[in-house]
Amino acid sequence: MKKLLIPTDFSPSANNAARYAVHLATLLKKNITLCNAMMIPIEAPAAGQVAWPLVDYEAIKSDTTEQLKEQSAKLRAKIAEQAAFFPEEFHPAVDYTSEVGPVTDVIRNVLDEHNASMVVMGMSGAGGLERFFIGSSSRDLIAKASFPVLLIPPGYIFGQIKTISFATDLDKGDINILHTLARLAKSLDAEIRICHISDHKYEHGEEKYDAEVFMTELGKKVSYPKITYHHIKSMDVDHGLSWLHEHGQVDILTMVHRPHGFFTGLFSGSHTQKLARHVSLPLLVFPPGYGAII
Repeated sequence: MKKLLIPTDFSPSANNAARYAVHLATLLKKNITLCNAMMIPIEAPAAGQVAWPLVDYEAIKSDTTEQLKEQSAKLRAKIAEQAAFFPEEFHPAVDYTSEVGPVTDVIRNVLDEHNASMVVMGMSGAGGLERFFIGSSSRDLIAKASFPVLLIPPGYIFGQIKTISFATDLDKGDINILHTLARLAKSLDAEIRICHISDHKYEHGEEKYDAEVFMTELGKKVSYPKITYHHIKSMDVDHGLSWLHEHGQVDILTMVHRPHGFFTGLFSGSHTQKLARHVSLPLLVFPPGYGAII
């Protein structure tokens, strides 16, 4: 059975994301693995010049394990409360692990070792993407990830997921990703709204034809009845996404992160800060080319 992987630094934002993940895992019938990446001086560039006492490493490892044990116990207690009211539902099992190294490397390793399919982590309340581990960040994770990452806003409380919005530039590679997203939506009985953002030229240009071709190909390869197409007229992507957040009645916003594509600017510099300020709902980010070839 595939799992949800929950990276944590034991902050309020990470703890809130873990609570969200419990509800999501219940609906998706997946177990949960809590993960912490430890960065210690022995891993630093100048480590060869520094003698890092083994006893200090053992102390850090012991403290981290104790915090993971405490956090997992809290999640199990929450799951037990749900089981008392809804005994017929799936009840996720919770385990935990910690490794030494950069966050992206650790998460890759744990993802494979624990058979996880998605990372669920918190988003900071300061406007940017939060640094969950010393020396790394969720932004760096998204840039390098070969797996989907679901970012949860601070304080966001899980509710029924009725609508998942998928922002696309009509790249045909997105059809494979939509095939994966449709399986997720089916488990949640949610609608997928495919949203394409462009300016007034859409009505009379090639983009409208491209949208029709995209949806035709999607219909041939993805069999899920709750998929609709929406064109959002906007001067640029930033404004279009802002409108979608404020008026789209969406429960999860989904995007593809391409290093040199449509959303490049959203995960670097000022664009990231703009997006993070506007995001008040979970943001699911897929790497390009993710999903089975269909």
